[in-house]
Amino acid sequence: MVVTKDTIIGDVLDYDVETAQFFFAIGMHCLGCPSARNESVAQACMVHGVDPDSLVAKLQKHFAEK
Repeated sequence: MVVTKDTIIGDVLDYDVETAQFFFAIGMHCLGCPSARNESVAQACMVHGVDPDSLVAKLQKHFAEK
Protein backbone atom coordinates (compact mmCIF):
# COMPACT_ATOMS: atom_id res chain seq x y z
CA MET A 1 0.00 0.00 0.00
CA VAL A 2 1.21 3.48 -0.82
CA VAL A 3 0.45 5.98 1.94
CA THR A 4 0.43 9.74 1.43
CA LYS A 5 -0.73 12.62 3.57
CA ASP A 6 -4.08 12.40 1.78
CA THR A 7 -4.63 8.71 2.50
CA ILE A 8 -7.70 8.02 4.64
CA ILE A 9 -6.86 6.45 8.00
CA GLY A 10 -9.64 3.87 7.70
CA ASP A 11 -8.13 2.65 4.43
CA VAL A 12 -4.74 2.20 6.10
CA LEU A 13 -6.27 0.29 9.02
CA ASP A 14 -8.39 -1.88 6.73
CA TYR A 15 -5.30 -2.77 4.71
CA ASP A 16 -3.24 -3.65 7.79
CA VAL A 17 -4.61 -3.44 11.33
CA GLU A 18 -1.04 -3.54 12.69
CA THR A 19 -0.69 0.10 11.60
CA ALA A 20 -2.89 1.11 14.54
CA GLN A 21 0.28 1.22 16.65
CA PHE A 22 1.54 4.23 14.66
CA PHE A 23 -1.67 6.16 15.22
CA PHE A 24 -1.73 5.27 18.92
CA ALA A 25 1.86 6.53 19.17
CA ILE A 26 0.80 10.03 18.06
CA GLY A 27 -1.97 10.09 20.65
CA MET A 28 -4.79 9.05 18.36
CA HIS A 29 -6.65 6.62 20.57
CA CYS A 30 -10.04 7.05 18.90
CA LEU A 31 -9.46 4.77 15.91
CA GLY A 32 -12.83 3.06 16.29
CA CYS A 33 -14.64 6.37 15.92
CA PRO A 34 -16.19 6.84 12.45
CA SER A 35 -14.94 10.42 12.18
CA ALA A 36 -11.37 9.39 12.97
CA ARG A 37 -11.44 6.62 10.37
CA ASN A 38 -12.53 9.12 7.72
CA GLU A 39 -9.73 11.63 8.40
CA SER A 40 -6.69 11.84 6.20
CA VAL A 41 -3.27 11.21 7.67
CA ALA A 42 -2.56 14.95 7.35
CA GLN A 43 -5.75 15.90 9.20
CA ALA A 44 -4.97 13.56 12.09
CA CYS A 45 -1.41 14.86 12.32
CA MET A 46 -2.62 18.46 12.37
CA VAL A 47 -5.02 17.74 15.24
CA HIS A 48 -2.37 15.86 17.21
CA GLY A 49 0.52 18.23 16.50
CA VAL A 50 2.61 15.72 14.57
CA ASP A 51 4.62 16.16 11.37
CA PRO A 52 2.64 14.27 8.69
CA ASP A 53 5.77 13.49 6.67
CA SER A 54 7.19 11.67 9.68
CA LEU A 55 4.09 9.51 10.11
CA VAL A 56 3.89 8.78 6.39
CA ALA A 57 7.55 7.70 6.44
CA LYS A 58 6.90 5.33 9.36
CA LEU A 59 3.88 3.82 7.64
CA GLN A 60 5.76 3.43 4.35
CA LYS A 61 8.65 1.72 6.17
CA HIS A 62 6.19 -0.64 7.86
CA PHE A 63 4.65 -1.63 4.52
CA ALA A 64 8.05 -1.98 2.84
CA GLU A 65 9.17 -4.44 5.52
CA LYS A 66 6.10 -6.67 5.16
